[in-house]
Amino acid sequence: MTTALRRAAARISSLLPSRTDLAQVRRDPRRDLLAGLTVAIVALPLALGFGVSSGLGAEAGLATAVVAGALAAVFGGSNLQVSGPTGAMTVVLVPIVARYGPAGVLTVGLMAGVLLVGLAVLRAGRYMQYVPAPVVEGFTLGIACVIGLQQLPNALGVPKPSGDRVLVVAWRAVEEFAQSPNWTAAGLAVGVAAVMLLGARWRPTVPFSIVAVIAATAVAQLAHLDAAKPIGDLPSGLPMPSLSFLDLGSLGTLLAPAVAVAALAALESLLSASVADAMTVGQRHDPDRELFGQGLANIAAPLFGGVPATGAIARTAVNVRTGASSRLASLVHAAVLALIVFAAAPLVSRIPLAALAGVLLATAIRMVEVGSLRAMAKATRSDALILVLTAVATLALDLVYAVIIGLAVAGTLALRAVAQQARVEQVPLDRGDHSDEEHALLAEHIVAYRIDGPLFFAAAHRFLLELTEVADVRVVILRMSRVSTMDATGALVLKDAVEKLRRRGIVVLASGIRAGQLQVLDSVGALDLLRGDGHEYATTPEAIRAARDHLEAAGVLPPPRPSDTAAEEALR
Repeated sequence: MTTALRRAAARISSLLPSRTDLAQVRRDPRRDLLAGLTVAIVALPLALGFGVSSGLGAEAGLATAVVAGALAAVFGGSNLQVSGPTGAMTVVLVPIVARYGPAGVLTVGLMAGVLLVGLAVLRAGRYMQYVPAPVVEGFTLGIACVIGLQQLPNALGVPKPSGDRVLVVAWRAVEEFAQSPNWTAAGLAVGVAAVMLLGARWRPTVPFSIVAVIAATAVAQLAHLDAAKPIGDLPSGLPMPSLSFLDLGSLGTLLAPAVAVAALAALESLLSASVADAMTVGQRHDPDRELFGQGLANIAAPLFGGVPATGAIARTAVNVRTGASSRLASLVHAAVLALIVFAAAPLVSRIPLAALAGVLLATAIRMVEVGSLRAMAKATRSDALILVLTAVATLALDLVYAVIIGLAVAGTLALRAVAQQARVEQVPLDRGDHSDEEHALLAEHIVAYRIDGPLFFAAAHRFLLELTEVADVRVVILRMSRVSTMDATGALVLKDAVEKLRRRGIVVLASGIRAGQLQVLDSVGALDLLRGDGHEYATTPEAIRAARDHLEAAGVLPPPRPSDTAAEEALR
């Protein structure tokens, strides 16, 4: 076996379940069973609601929660993560369903799963830490707004209007309701949302979502509220796995949506796993393994008619708060939902769509962390701008573009802040023991500049402008020991500045160039420009002596006296 094959085998092995996982499952199974049951109760209405919202139906949401939830629990990188259909993924899926149909969504989910496995093998999980907090907060705020707007048609009891923009669809739903109000549906939605929000403040540990849904269903059935449209018939069990939806000819067309779904699944899953870590002591997820588990889950879910899945922050938080200690809790959650699918499908089918809309409206409201938003807004103007832009882009465009825009703006502002740290400062010549005449003559012909900070593309041109405006002197000394980093643009600008100064008859000497910057200077020819004429020195005193030698040779300065060494010390 070659070295490459051994490395590949070791890499794949590191992504698979280990004996440590089994030992953790055995540690406290009773707590995990209770936590899994609680999470299943919370997850049921959410799985149904997100399935309906996606356009594939409640059965698709249940299949996703069962299949993806079980596989992600076994193969994922977090002991406490709970996976399934989520609101953020639903936001992405709605336009895909409208354009490519249910078969297109299943194909996209399968392709996204393969991409996630590829990202895990390439060890891409660790890059999640580079996503700035304002991007995450703005992203979450935008998702919450989109989820809430998506629920308006079902919450108002009107047929879903046509359109692929959530703002347009929501506005048309409100217009339809104004023309023909359905107060029954609206009352059920508002009632369920109110019970969830108020109940969470009163008794945070009680799963009020399922309580509110059961109550709303009972009222609708006992009062024969025909205006409260139910979910409809559900299959009593999961369908047999099938690839009948797969059209190989459409893979190229669906690649872009699959990349978007994979990117969102990676972002949300790793964010959710990080939230779980922050809520516990001693728990740390493996980001690459988490991507691997989510990839397998998304490969399998479409085979059973399920939509793409991600780690679910709300359900994961419930799992942690109810005392889960291992991935057994997530497995129990999937098993309980599977039992409901097989045993209680007729009862579940009677749940009013308006009640599920109320659950999702309350979920959207609870996603908005006012304290976090206020902290980001007060931190800096840049953070506030990034947050707002990301949220608006999420609402007006789509989630992937929103993250790209947020990252681009954050990167630009960060570069601007770093570039502002770069400075070119003239180092004054100390009077020392020189006479007035000698000091004036020295200061007239030799100027030393110290370059501080990064010399790269974002700051280089300002450096060129400042340096080439130097007064009419004979020698310029560039002290470069404090240059923290340099790229090709910075090296080219330095070369350009040296050439411009030389064309004016000014000799340019450089000192203190770091070893790591020699290569970039050499690649653009700047190093040859300095070394070729013997104008690059290890230390500033050496450069000063060379400058004096040049001025003495030109007859500008008299030979140095011992007292002149004080000037050298001032420039160190």
